[in-house]
Amino acid sequence: MQIIPVQDALSQKWFLQVPKILYANDPQWIEPLHHEIISVFDPEKNKTFRYGTVQRWVLLINEKPAGRIAAFTNNRYKNKGDDMPVGGMGFFECINHQDAADLLLDNARSWLITQGMEAMDGPINFGERDKWWGLVTEGFTEPLYGMNYNPPYYKDLLEHYGFKPFFHQICLSMNLKQSIDPKIIKRHALWEKDGRFRAEMIRKNQLEKYAEDFVTVYNKAWAGHGGLKKLSKDQVLIMFRKMKPVMDEKGMWFLYCENEPAGIFVNLPDLNQWFKHLHGKFDVLHKLYFLWLKKTRKNKKLTGLVFGIVPEWQGKGLDAYFIGEAQKVIMSNQVPYEHYEMQWIGDFNPKMLNVAEGLGRVERSRILTTYRCLFDPLKEFKRHPILS
Repeated sequence: MQIIPVQDALSQKWFLQVPKILYANDPQWIEPLHHEIISVFDPEKNKTFRYGTVQRWVLLINEKPAGRIAAFTNNRYKNKGDDMPVGGMGFFECINHQDAADLLLDNARSWLITQGMEAMDGPINFGERDKWWGLVTEGFTEPLYGMNYNPPYYKDLLEHYGFKPFFHQICLSMNLKQSIDPKIIKRHALWEKDGRFRAEMIRKNQLEKYAEDFVTVYNKAWAGHGGLKKLSKDQVLIMFRKMKPVMDEKGMWFLYCENEPAGIFVNLPDLNQWFKHLHGKFDVLHKLYFLWLKKTRKNKKLTGLVFGIVPEWQGKGLDAYFIGEAQKVIMSNQVPYEHYEMQWIGDFNPKMLNVAEGLGRVERSRILTTYRCLFDPLKEFKRHPILS
């Protein structure tokens, strides 16, 4: 076995090839777009390089790729309760062989120690938590866009090495062709009588207005919690413009109380339902192919990205009115969607889990796990604290 640092075109090619080799016979795996993986490690495209650094390696056995790993530091990566510098490892792929996994993980650990780290979390992303975060430990089905996928044996490889679950990431799903939950209908009716509230779909020709409304809700509901920073209108407008080509107006909703933004419910078609036909490529021809797929193949899966109510209306049942209004459209024949799955919610956030599970007729579809490995075996291991 041989470890090779990723530092030229050939080693980068091997880095991208590893999962393709390992998942060649796995019908559930969807190959991520190569340029999106490469951009994570490009200082000109990933702003996380302003706060940290990264190193990658490929494992070769008999001169053939058999594993890979990335290790990184990020001085903005902090979890509530952390009392030590924590690095990250991610993009971990490996054959089902503990010695091979240990070699990859030892390499990441040794490098992180030289960077002053005392623990490593993984598998996580060198960047935001909305992509490539966590190990699948339950629900080995097709991954949503930007979501990790791995075989079940990865859990044993990491836990045998010394990783312990730091927090679990819960994904919830529902069948959109079922009837609306009677509990939602009943609670919705109570709020519907209150003339102060209305829910409306986004309009692509008014993105500036909705970007401002999104910022109002987000900064009230999330900024300051769990290290999340305030967003600006310009940041959200850039995000909306990037989303616009795949945005479905019927899937993005805003709640208002007497014209003041009070809630957001952001959903997108699952891009992986189209991307799985591209096999990781996105050159000019594959972009044209994507546009053809988008036009000719109905996407039956809707992904939930963000749901939130401003603090003054939380815990009062207004979410039932908001969800009820959106479900009238999302669960109707106006849209092609049959299946809905929300991006993960950490088990350290029971309030948000309760809200999501209160949407009606939902089930836990998969669990991903963020693991932590302490470099000092005598140090007490602590799970992510529960958010109040």
